[in-house]
Amino acid sequence: MASAPQQSLPLFYNQLEPLSSQVHADFRTRSTDRAAFLANQHAVPVTVEEFPLVQRFMPIVFSVGEDPVPLALMGLNEGVNTFFDAEGKLVDPNFYVPAYIRRYPFLLARLRPESDELSLCFDPTSDVIGKFEEGEALFENGEPSEITKNILQFNEQFETAGARTSQFMRELKDMNLLIDGEVSIQPDGAAQPFIYRGFMMVDENKLNEMRGDQLRKIVQNGMLPLIYAHLFSLAQMRELFARQMRAGWQPEVQLVG
Repeated sequence: MASAPQQSLPLFYNQLEPLSSQVHADFRTRSTDRAAFLANQHAVPVTVEEFPLVQRFMPIVFSVGEDPVPLALMGLNEGVNTFFDAEGKLVDPNFYVPAYIRRYPFLLARLRPESDELSLCFDPTSDVIGKFEEGEALFENGEPSEITKNILQFNEQFETAGARTSQFMRELKDMNLLIDGEVSIQPDGAAQPFIYRGFMMVDENKLNEMRGDQLRKIVQNGMLPLIYAHLFSLAQMRELFARQMRAGWQPEVQLVG
C-alpha cells in the first residue's frame, strides 16, 4: 500500500515529504482529538487483520475495479460520515478507528521507482507535525526518538498487513467469489426500498458450493474466518442507514463509487 511521492497520492494525503534528521531535526508531533480530513469521508481502506474488530462497527465491502480493496463504510453515501462530526471528531468513543486513519500523516513510500527500499514520509500539510513548542520530538541528538521508532514500526506493520490483504484479495478473485453487491433497505413508512449498489461482496452461494479441496484450502490459509467476518459485517448496513436517518441525512440510492 506504499506510494511514491511522485505518483498519485493515497487517500487523505496532499503531499509527501521524506522525514529527515537534517531537515526536520527540530520537528515535533502532537496529538489531536480530531481529523478534519475524515469529515466528509464515507469509506476507508482496511486490512484483513482488522476484519474481526471492524465488523463490530462497520460494514466491510470491496471496491469495484480490477484491483478491489476492502473498505470499511462510515456512511452509505458520498460525503456522509456517521462516526465523525464536521470537525473530524469522534461522535461515539466506542469505535474502532482503522489503522489507515491512525497512520496519517505518516506513510512508508518508495522515493525511487526502481528501488524496493521504503522510507518514512509524512504529509507536510498536516497540522500534527511541525516546528511546535509542544508535542514529542521526532529526533534527539540527530537520531530518531522513541516516538519516531514507534511510528516507523507501526507503518512497517501496516505494510506487512497490506501485503497479506493484497494476497487475500488475489485469492478471492482467483476463486471467483466476488460479485456485484446490492443491499435493499425498506424503512418504516417508505413506499419503496432504498437500493445500494456500487460495491463488491463475497457470493455466499458460491462459497457454500465450493469443492472440498477449495474449502480445505481457505480453511488452512485462514481465509474462511475473514470471509465470514465480511459477510457478518453486512448486517451493519441497516444500522448505518439508521445512523444516517437519525443524523438527518436524506438517503440516496448509491454507495461506494
